[in-house]
Amino acid sequence: QVQLVESGGGLVQAGGSLRLSCAASGRTFSSYVMGWFRQAPGKEREFVGVTSWSAGSTYYADSVKGRFTISRDNAKNTVYLQMATLKPEDTAVYYCAAARTYYGSNAQAYDYWGQGTQVTVSS
Repeated sequence: QVQLVESGGGLVQAGGSLRLSCAASGRTFSSYVMGWFRQAPGKEREFVGVTSWSAGSTYYADSVKGRFTISRDNAKNTVYLQMATLKPEDTAVYYCAAARTYYGSNAQAYDYWGQGTQVTVSS
């Protein structure tokens, strides 16, 4: 069981940067796979990226590869999504998610979700 809380969303101009944080409860944070997803108005929830401490692996969607970076601080029970060179099409509600045994892009396979944080990119 884990509780997730996102923060760091806001309004930013195109080309700018923003860092999102996802704070998790519990002492076993490093054992969870942590994913980031986003959902724009009128669209389905979209995979952004995922990181596994146990596997030492990180994977990104093609739409954000090279611009977004996931990092993890196990001592602080926090995972970050550093977003750079933001585009208007990045505008969405961003969610972090945790999985016990799954590593991948399928949102339905994740066990826990945060409430989301709004990111708006103006042109």
